[in-house]
Amino acid sequence: MTFKAAAIQMCSGIDPEKNAADMARLVREAASQGAVYVQTPEMTGAVQKDRPGLMAVLRDEASDRIVSTAQELARELAIHVHVGSTAIALPDGKIANRGFLFAPGGGRICTYDKIHMFDVDLDNGESWRESAVYRPGGEARVAELPFAKLGFAICYDVRFPSLFRTEAVAGAEVLTVPAAFTRQTGEAHWEVLLRARAIENGAFLIAAAQAGVHEDGRETFGHSMIIDPWGKVLASAGGSGEAIVVAEIDVEQVKAARGKIPNLKNARDFTLETVTAEAKGVAA
Repeated sequence: MTFKAAAIQMCSGIDPEKNAADMARLVREAASQGAVYVQTPEMTGAVQKDRPGLMAVLRDEASDRIVSTAQELARELAIHVHVGSTAIALPDGKIANRGFLFAPGGGRICTYDKIHMFDVDLDNGESWRESAVYRPGGEARVAELPFAKLGFAICYDVRFPSLFRTEAVAGAEVLTVPAAFTRQTGEAHWEVLLRARAIENGAFLIAAAQAGVHEDGRETFGHSMIIDPWGKVLASAGGSGEAIVVAEIDVEQVKAARGKIPNLKNARDFTLETVTAEAKGVAA
């Protein structure tokens, strides 16, 4: 089974209406290139680090502009549209960093809430505390589509291999990592992390990214890419501004890669013992 996939690179601003229009334009272009699955980046709806500013444009699922636009696009273009994520108001007053997958008829297949919160202190004073704003998800998800089984993750999730392994063992053939990676961490780790997740699970990986300097002042790394199960980068974008990367996905390559290196089958349970020198009578 083969299909054409696209990763949409954006530089989302603080206005969801404009971001929805930009998303629609790019998704239509990807569909015109033959893509039947199109993924957008993390925080498609708004890249806004000012919390009051974010709260001012926040909506629940029923009234969110990105959600309704994605549904309309899926229906209009008869494709699968995967909103990498957008901020969604929850009934308890908290916020979810939530991804959405829509079927060609416009129906919602599933959602995924980002599990791991980006709480870090980087060099040069760059610091982030996503847990202060977002409620983490607690459920991994695999969606069975007509052309492949799709596993979900968002951005910082990529640093937690057990999530991807769980999805691969459950049958995921295509892993997804929509993101808004910072430039600092992206330059150091983005490609190597994505390729590692693809290689160690023998799966395709599709990562649509935010790219460039945003209205709120943050800078994201870009370099959206699609990677095959052997770790080869099939398509990649640059580090700033909009882009569309497209690649043909041959799901049979997943079976071939896992046949050559069957590490999913070869994994074994084990125990861990911590040994101290004093306990073994070894002199310091």
